[in-house]
Amino acid sequence: MIRAGLTVLSPRGTRARLSVFIWHRVAPTPDPMFPGELHAERFARTLGWIKRWFNVLPLDEAVRRLSDGALPARAAAITFDDGYADNLTVAAPILQAAGLHATFFVATGYLDGGRMWNDGLIEAVRRSPLDVLDTPQWGRFSLADWRGREAAALRLIDQIKYLEPTAREQAVVDVARAAHTTLPTDLMMSSTQVVQLHRLGFAIGAHTVSHPILAKISLPRAREEIGGGRDVLERLIGARVPLFAYPNGKPGRDYLPEHVALVSELGFDAAVSTAWGASASGDDIFQLRRFTPWDAGRLRFGIRMAQNLAQPLREALV
Repeated sequence: MIRAGLTVLSPRGTRARLSVFIWHRVAPTPDPMFPGELHAERFARTLGWIKRWFNVLPLDEAVRRLSDGALPARAAAITFDDGYADNLTVAAPILQAAGLHATFFVATGYLDGGRMWNDGLIEAVRRSPLDVLDTPQWGRFSLADWRGREAAALRLIDQIKYLEPTAREQAVVDVARAAHTTLPTDLMMSSTQVVQLHRLGFAIGAHTVSHPILAKISLPRAREEIGGGRDVLERLIGARVPLFAYPNGKPGRDYLPEHVALVSELGFDAAVSTAWGASASGDDIFQLRRFTPWDAGRLRFGIRMAQNLAQPLREALV
């Protein structure tokens, strides 16, 4: 029933719509601080549904076939953002077991011991020995249980997210110091792990160097971030990197029309946003939509994907 409904919403050919899944991490076991987040058992179950209901293609092939009006019914692609080490150690073996392809968008500035700012905040809160975290600038938070720690991390992320990058990194240092925490250096992939992922047959995509909010930085710096990240990856894997993912990816807020033009000018074949929905023939291939279904149950997951496909087509995102 679900498969038939998805076929109606996304038939083959010129009326096809491309569903692109986006994830970031796959934990080996459930995370007590974020119990709703993806873990290995749940990811394997989710891939089983996706394989049964969708025709999963490599993203670069899906883009070409979308442009040509030649997608199969229920076309889909799988993507991961940022470059977490568990993409190789946890997600990749599960994808291989399911026989499914994925594209991994990597922010190169965090390779080899780096750490994304939001993870710095999460790990500062997770690892703190304190029952109360008192930060003069960002507030006072209860860390008495996992629910309190989750709420504290999310509130800190929300407050700090749109700071200028240098100030944002300093805020992470300040929070970690207040939390009496030493931050980890093994959350992201090493350069060697990126190469290993590529050699397994998965695609590597560009995701800037330092994951800035492009709308908040100058256009020359955006050019350096976008092109520089791609150049590092191409040297690493010894192959062209044709696909790009906008950091955060909300059109009109995180990136603007000039960034779409810049990605095209720099020679990428396509780019992905985080705008919900599915892309149709004639849509801007430099603003492909992506979606993360969060339902853990089979029926709700299928309904959610149908709802995503059924969203009305819109004009250009930005």
